[in-house]
Formats: sequence, structure tokens, C-alpha cells
Amino acid sequence: MQRHLHFIVVFLLTSLFSFAQQPKKPTSSEIYESIKKLNFLGSVLYVAAHPDDENTRLISFMSNEVKARTAYLSLTRGDGGQNLVGPEIRELLGVIRTQELLAARRTDGGEQLFTRANDFGYSKHPDETLAIWNKEEVLNDVVLAIRKFKPDVIINRFNHRNPGTTHGHHTSSAMLSIEAFDLVGDKNSYPNQLSSVDTWQPKRLFFNTSWWFYGSEENFEKADKTNLLEIDTGVYFPSSGLSNTEIAALSRSQHKSQGFGSTGSRGTQIEYIELIKGNLPSDRDNIFEGIDTSWNRIEGGQAIGDILHAVQDQYDFKNPSASIPELVRAYKAIQDLNDSHWKTIKTNEIKDIIAACAGLYLEVSSDTNHTAAGSTINLNIEVINRSDSNIILSSIVNPNQIQIDKNLKLDNNTDYDFKETIKINANQDVSTPYWLRKKGSLGMYAVTDKSLIGKPETPSALDVVFNLNIENVNISYTKPIVYKTNDPVKGEVYKPFEIIPEASAKISEGVIILDSDVQREIEVIVKAGRDNLEGYVQLAHPNDWNVYPEKQKVSIANRGQEQRLTFTIIPPKEQSEGLLTPLVHVGEKIYTRELIEIDYDHIPFQTVLLPSESKIVRLDIQKRGKNIGYIEGAGDVVPESLRQIGYDVTILNPEDISAENLNGFDAVVLGIRAYNTVETLKFKQKLLFDYVAQGGNMIVQYNTNRRLKVDNIAPYELKLSRDRVTDEFADVTLLASNHEVLNYPNKITVKDFEGWTQERGLYFPNEWADEFIPILSMNDKDETAKTGSLLVAKYGKGHYIYTGLSFFREFPAGVSGAYRLFANMLSIGKNNIN
Repeated sequence: MQRHLHFIVVFLLTSLFSFAQQPKKPTSSEIYESIKKLNFLGSVLYVAAHPDDENTRLISFMSNEVKARTAYLSLTRGDGGQNLVGPEIRELLGVIRTQELLAARRTDGGEQLFTRANDFGYSKHPDETLAIWNKEEVLNDVVLAIRKFKPDVIINRFNHRNPGTTHGHHTSSAMLSIEAFDLVGDKNSYPNQLSSVDTWQPKRLFFNTSWWFYGSEENFEKADKTNLLEIDTGVYFPSSGLSNTEIAALSRSQHKSQGFGSTGSRGTQIEYIELIKGNLPSDRDNIFEGIDTSWNRIEGGQAIGDILHAVQDQYDFKNPSASIPELVRAYKAIQDLNDSHWKTIKTNEIKDIIAACAGLYLEVSSDTNHTAAGSTINLNIEVINRSDSNIILSSIVNPNQIQIDKNLKLDNNTDYDFKETIKINANQDVSTPYWLRKKGSLGMYAVTDKSLIGKPETPSALDVVFNLNIENVNISYTKPIVYKTNDPVKGEVYKPFEIIPEASAKISEGVIILDSDVQREIEVIVKAGRDNLEGYVQLAHPNDWNVYPEKQKVSIANRGQEQRLTFTIIPPKEQSEGLLTPLVHVGEKIYTRELIEIDYDHIPFQTVLLPSESKIVRLDIQKRGKNIGYIEGAGDVVPESLRQIGYDVTILNPEDISAENLNGFDAVVLGIRAYNTVETLKFKQKLLFDYVAQGGNMIVQYNTNRRLKVDNIAPYELKLSRDRVTDEFADVTLLASNHEVLNYPNKITVKDFEGWTQERGLYFPNEWADEFIPILSMNDKDETAKTGSLLVAKYGKGHYIYTGLSFFREFPAGVSGAYRLFANMLSIGKNNIN
């Protein structure tokens, strides 16, 4: 994956330094656009349920054309989705999708907000959604977000009037937004919030509709549009050379884990918003009609507006620093405002603009990307003023709140570097996403520090403050400590500086499956967060399992290094399962968490601390066949899971598929969404079907019915649908109880469907040829039976199996029945039965 730098209008000036990203270096045109935005005092909040739900065309238009402060409130972090870039699911996928949303907002100029709602997976009705989420808590967070952001206008992505016709999360997001609209101005609603925020009343609430919500373009043409406003979001920005829709496509394309790469478009693009609450503007081209969006809206603002409009009118594109004296004058006046909301917002905006006009570069980098609390680190501090402005570095305040006086005049284009050594406070919290610090529920994250609710990520804990005097006015800038290195291929690479535990540990395998009572060696990896780590490791395990040795010594010289220890686990003779947890003893402390690193080029490097637990399963399972060919799809852990139960799994490069190399496999398995993501398969499908006809066994896991790369996913007619069973506890009926796949080599019963997680399956076929035999039936409450979750067909001498069952979720959870059923699928045709 490659980091793309998009030079567009205003988003580069949302901050001179995005957390753990390369510092932004805005152009003269971008500075000018940010000055225009400085002169607009209006806000828009866009509301939906998940990352990638947002309409980036509208967000970019409001931010870059209207110049409104614009934010997207995503009720969840998208933890329940699928991952097209790697194996991470659930909490770790939520971390990735959070960062993708932040990348999208850096692209389209918006801000990002969240609630504590956990994306527990697909939901068919808002009643279910709101029961699992805890409606009152999520509504609390929506009200809090509105009171904090203070939008003049709210735009919902989804329709609140059609519960049960789409994803329950979607409808719920609109329902909660509408309910919150009537509560935010009432001091008796959530009064506990009023110690930190004020009541607020938005002016209007809209629904971002389109022909899709009307069923067809023809229906939409006939619809009454009295309450609809039209917005042409296809405007062109000469300052960036991009249309708004091109910027929106770049933003949309940040959702890489969901495969939402988008091609930019040009020309008119009409968006429709339907008034739901408030009064309809008589000027249908101005959703802010009746709202003063000038500096006049706040007491004392007119004089500031006079200064800043003059700055805008007199801006020198060849010499932005010429604006600094008047910008500083306006900054000083902003500090006297009584309106704390706009004072804070405009102070941050104008400080960034002043720094950009001066070509001011402030950076603090560490000699390491992580260390433990109580450790000492070396800092390199760089300061440069690339203008003729009178700027003095008065002092620097380090993370220990120690002020270091400098009183240094910053000459034009002279680079100043300072070295400092600091000791991290021994009580400093470790770095991890704040919503994962404490175990939550299925539907809600637990957040102890209420001040963090709504924030997209954990604020930087270790900052350096630069106290400057600019044109005789004191202005301070706060910068996080970062780690910077040079990669031979990528060049300059930034990572966040993070505090990690002095010790963390993980078992190399998240799920350990044993199909006999034969002992097995496992590896425990201990990582040091500081130098000279000494201690020992034990393993917590179920009572009917044994571990040898009881404990092992740990001795690691340097922070960041790892030590690998081998333990032997001895399973019971009977089927059993439980958790295995490494306990690292260092002095009087015991560490039980695993340090997980998420490293993709399109998002900042992420460190996550989670409980270090591996599921151990003594499984009663039989198998036929040994060699499995696996064609990877959208990223799953099925190959590793099959190796766990004794299969030899070879990853097949689609380009290399040939009749000769297929013949060596007892079965060929296609990964999830392979037909949606692997273009080459359309040229290899005949070879795969020929392999089946000659006696092979082909298993295809779920695909979506959109963007298929092949014309026929099966050798017989098979039509995919959006049918799914989201209740992981839904009853399962064995339709073909005598079929080989349910009887050999393992007897499958309904007990094998106990303990499934998140869902039964998704995107089941709903039409198929007579050659297919449906094996199972299941359904969600109040729905008709779905019989397409597992279909088996004889084709020539072999078997073709299509399954929408969510093995990709069940295997990482160590669900015994899922392993037993998949083993039967792999064994079909090899059981020597009549």
C-alpha cells in the first residue's frame, strides 16, 4: 500500500501536524482558502452509522465550497465489517476503520466524531440495534456530540421512517439524530452534561435523500419535492485543479479495508436534502438562511471580521507572510471574546494560518517510537521560521512541564535544532485506543474517562509547547512527540511516539486446536518496554490441561527486543476448551496484555493493548485428505486455521493456477469474497471447474452479489442474494440429515452450531439449479427459512460446495463445530461410503 499526498483546498490546514503523519506544508493558495474559511462562522454535522456511510461529496462541499465547519458523526467504528486489507476483525478492524475515517476527513476537510456504540454486526431492525447498543447511552452520546460541536444544520444520511427495510444501524442513526434534535436545547435532558457543555439548538435537520430511497429514478421524478433542496456538489476549485467530486472520491477511497476505492467524476452532481425539522429556507440555495455566519454572530466579532476581510482582500499570493501583522492583530482580539466556543475554534484556525504564512516548522522527534513509563528518551527539537516576520522562540515546555527558556530570535530560513533528554513519568498511562482500555459489552464500549467520549482517537499524552512571540504578541503551539525515520524505499516515515508496558506477552497462535491428546509445544513471545527487563513467565490454563515447565525466566537487555519461550501443553483425553494466558511477573507486577501493532501504509502505525488470551481446544475431529490449495480473497485466517487441525495448506497465486498444479490437491478452497476481489479468477474459472469434474473438491466461501469478477461462480446456475442470518443463536435445521457432509467423517448435529459468534452467515444464494442439495435451514426471528447457507453439488467426478456460513469469524473464535463441519466439507468424496 502506498501513501498518497493529495494537494487539495483547505484540508491541509485543519492542522499543521496530523497525529503521526508527515507535517502538512500548505501552498499559498491553500492558505488563502483557509483565510476564507476563517471568515465563516457556521457549522454542519453529518450523521450516519458506520465508517464509509458518509456522503463525502456533501462533506467536502460544505467544508471547501461553503467554508462551513463540517463534521461527520459516525455512531460506530465499523468493528463488525469485513477487512479487505488484512486479517484484523472486530476491535482491531475498528481501529483500522477509525484511522481510515480520519484519513478521509484530512482529505475532504471535515472533522470526525464518534459515539461509544459498538458495531456488533448486521442488524435487521432498529429495535434489535437499540436494545444491544443501549439506546439511552448512545442517545446521550449523540446529544453530547451536538452540544459540543454546536451545528447550525444537521444532515442525516438515512431515512428514519422505514425501520426494518435496511440495516438496523442505519435507521437507528437517523432516529437517534431526530430525537436528539429535540433534546439538545432542553436543560432537563442529560443535565449531567451541562458541567462541561451548554445546551444548543440547531436550526434545521435534513435527510440526505436520493432516487435510491424512492425505489427507482422514475419514482423519484414523480415525487413531491416541495421539502427538498438541491445542491450542486460538482463545483470546480481552480486553486487545487480538482472538482469537489474528485476530492470526494479521494476521500471515499480512504476506506480501503472495505474496498471503497472510488473514481473521481467531473461536472454537475446534484445532491438532495429533505427538510425533517426546522423551517425550510426561502433561499433554496442557502441552507444557512437566517443564520448569521459572519463574525457579527458573536459579540465583539465585527471588528475582528473587518480585520480578517481586509486580510482576505489584500492577500499576497507571492508573499503570504505580509498578512501576518494583521492576522496577529486579529488573533489578539479573538482572545478577548466571551464566546468560548467560537473563541476556541477560531484561535486554533488562525494560529495554523499564522504558522503557515510564516513557513513556521515546529517538530519534536524521539529516538525511539515507544518506551515504558519511567524510562528516559532523547528528543530532537527543530524550529524554523521561513519568513521575514519578527518571531522569537521564548521558551519550550517539555512533557514534564519544565520550561526551558530560549529567547532566540528566529532568523529567516535558519534551522535551529535542540537536543533534550526527558524522563517519562512513572505513572504515565500506556498508549492504546481509549475505548479498548476496559472491556465493554456486545453493543457498547466502556469509557471510564467521560471527557474522551466522542473523540476519534486517544489524545497525545506527551506534548511539547513552543512559546513564541510573533510580531510582539505571545502565541503558543503544542506539538506531540513523534518518531521519524528514513525508509530506503518510502523515504521519510513518521510513527506516533507511544508508551508501552515494561512487559507484554503473546502466544504466537490465537487459537490452538489439538485433535488428539498428544502434547504440543507452543511459543510465548515476551516484549520489553524498557532496558534490562528481568522476570519470569507462567501460563494460566484450564484445570484439565497441563503445562510444562511451570515457569520460565525472562531476561531482555534492550527495550523493543523480544524473547521467545517454549512451553509444552498437555491436553486432556476428552474434548475440552478454555483460555491460555501468559503472566509476566516483573517485580511485584504481573502483565497480562498483548501488544498488537497495526502497520499499513495508508494509515498511521497503531499500537493496541488487548488481553493476551489464546483459545485452546481439544477437539474430537476426523479428517480425510491432507493437501489443500487456498486461493486468498479479502483477507481471512482460514488457511492458518486449517493448518491448526493438521492440513497442509498451500496458498495459490491465481496467476499460477493450472490443471497440473490443481491436480495435486485433495480440495481447493476460495477465500471470502475472492470472486469480488481477484480479477484473474475470471480467466481461471474453467480450470477450476475442470478440476472438480475430474474428481476434485472445490469449496467457495461467501461473495457479495455486487462487482463479481466472474460470469458464473458455480458450474450450475447459482444466484447470490443479500439473505443473511444475523442471530448467532438462530436455530439450525439439518435438511439433509443423511448427506455425507453431515455424517462423514464427523457426525454433525445441531450442537455443532453452539457458541457461534456475531452471525450464522451472510449473502446466501436464494436460487440454484436442481443439482444443488441444500444442507441446512436457518432464519432470524419473524423471517422465512433461509436454505442457501450450505449447498453441495456433484459435478462430474467431484464436488462443488458453496457456503455463506461465516467460518472466517468462527475459526478465530475457536468454535469447535465450525472446524468439524469444514473438515467434513474438505473430506467429501473421500469417505469410502457407498
